[in-house]
Amino acid sequence: MCVIAGLTLALGARLHRAPPALVLEVDHDFLPADGYSEAHVNVHVTDGRDLSGLKLQVVEGKQLARVTTTSDGPVARVVVHTTIQPGTVILQAKAPNLPASKVVIRTGLDPSDSFGDGTPDFLRLDSADRLAFRHWFTFLAESSYIQKEDDRPKEISDCAALIRYAYREALRSHEGKWATDLHLPTPPKSGSVQKYQYPHTPLAANLFRIEPGPFAPDDLSRNAFAEFADAETLRRFNTYFVSRDLSAARPGDLIFYRQADARSPFHSMIYLGKSQFGDGDQWVIYHTGPTGKDQGEIRRVTIDDLKQHPDARWRPVPQNPAFLGVYRWNILREAE
Repeated sequence: MCVIAGLTLALGARLHRAPPALVLEVDHDFLPADGYSEAHVNVHVTDGRDLSGLKLQVVEGKQLARVTTTSDGPVARVVVHTTIQPGTVILQAKAPNLPASKVVIRTGLDPSDSFGDGTPDFLRLDSADRLAFRHWFTFLAESSYIQKEDDRPKEISDCAALIRYAYREALRSHEGKWATDLHLPTPPKSGSVQKYQYPHTPLAANLFRIEPGPFAPDDLSRNAFAEFADAETLRRFNTYFVSRDLSAARPGDLIFYRQADARSPFHSMIYLGKSQFGDGDQWVIYHTGPTGKDQGEIRRVTIDDLKQHPDARWRPVPQNPAFLGVYRWNILREAE
């Protein structure tokens, strides 16, 4: 009787044992949407079997996270990298003969502004992304000079328009038919900015700050940012002063002038550094802007020629009071 009773108990325990299931364990279920924070998810099966045939998929919030996975026998390790857009990310795991399992990770707006310059930290780039941005920004500006007029974007009508165009497109994902649509020459092989791609940010298409003050969350709803910014607005609210010595400029920096007697006093140029099209000199590029019936043109000149400009008001030297100096994008700002 005791043996029979023992067998009965063992059989009953086996019948009531829970079926194997996928388990997802996450170390953080809430993260700042800052583009760099990570959550780590371990995936395993309750009976310890190997995870052959495992499939992981973001089923909600695909624009809010990037996922990388490594597998080690019975455990898969998943890293969920935030983007800069807040929201809810749902990660689903599937494996043969097992029910699907999910984990939810929420991300929240990061409102920090380390420099109090009005640019939120979620837009600022780290070292690798800063290099990528500079490379693409200068390439796009210089490409507009190389392009045939019919292929050049129609929006480029003055100095600020050239800058806005190159800035916006430098922050896009440069895949697929993007280069074809813009009629670009062979694009560089360097990667795109990884932290985010325009327009997938909390600001959507409104890239440029247009009023003073540090960043605050309600800036997103009260038009503190816009798609359009003139040269003065770019200088005051989207860049910071570096030096009145041109030797401090790095590729992608901006040069500003203020010609007090002009109808549009503020003018800007892009410092290219060395050309990406084979010329060894140091260059700047700019659009002259319209004058009367003349629509103006894009010009590329060497630094040496600019310093010897026939009109001393356009020489980028400290002795020229119209030369405001070298400015750098807020998104490239680093702690000193």
